[in-house]
Amino acid sequence: MNKHRLYQYFFRGLITFLPLALTVYVLVLFVTWTESLAMMMVRPITGDFYLPGLGIALSAVLIVGLGMLVSRPETGRLLSLVELPFTNLPVVKSIYSSLKNFADYFAPHTGESAQQVVLLRMPGNEMGIVGLVTRQSMDGLPAGLSELEDQVAVYLPMGYMIGGYTVFVPRAWVTKVDMSVEEAMRMALIAYMTSNRSEPDAR
Repeated sequence: MNKHRLYQYFFRGLITFLPLALTVYVLVLFVTWTESLAMMMVRPITGDFYLPGLGIALSAVLIVGLGMLVSRPETGRLLSLVELPFTNLPVVKSIYSSLKNFADYFAPHTGESAQQVVLLRMPGNEMGIVGLVTRQSMDGLPAGLSELEDQVAVYLPMGYMIGGYTVFVPRAWVTKVDMSVEEAMRMALIAYMTSNRSEPDAR
C-alpha cells in the first residue's frame, strides 16, 4: 500500500468519524446536563429513587410549556418585563437582540413571510448566488435605505459559516428556490459540496 492511498484512507476515515463524534459529544453533554439538573430537582423529593431519562423528558416538557406560554397574547407584557435588562444594557442589548432576531427568523411562520431561499442573479450575468431573503420591504430602515423602491434584502451566507453579506437588490433579480431555510443553511455550511465521488468534473 503506497503512501498516497494510505493518506486517502486516513482522511476519508477522519471525515466519516468527525461529524459522528461531534454529534455524539454534543448529545452526551446535553443529556448529562439535563440528567444532573433533574436529579438535583427530584432527589430531595424521591430520595435515592431516580428514573433514567427523566431529565430529557422534563426538558422537553419545559420547552413545550414555555412555547405554549409565550404564544399566549397576555404573556407578551410579562415577557417584555423579563427581557428588560437584556434590551437596555449597552453591550448585552446588541448581543441579545442579534441572537433573538436570528432565532425569530428561523422560527416557524404562518402565511407570507420573509423566510425565502432565493437564487440571486444579476442581469447579463450567468453566475447565481443562493441567499436568504431577510426583508421584503425597506420600511422602517434609516433614510437612504428606506427610499429604495421594490427592493429586498438578501443575506448571502459564506461557506462553513465564517461570515456573510447582506445586499439590497431589485426584487426582479431574485428567483424563489424550492428549499427550506434550514436546508439552505445546512448546504451553505458545507459549501454545497456533493457526497457523490463519481460526479463528473466541471469542464
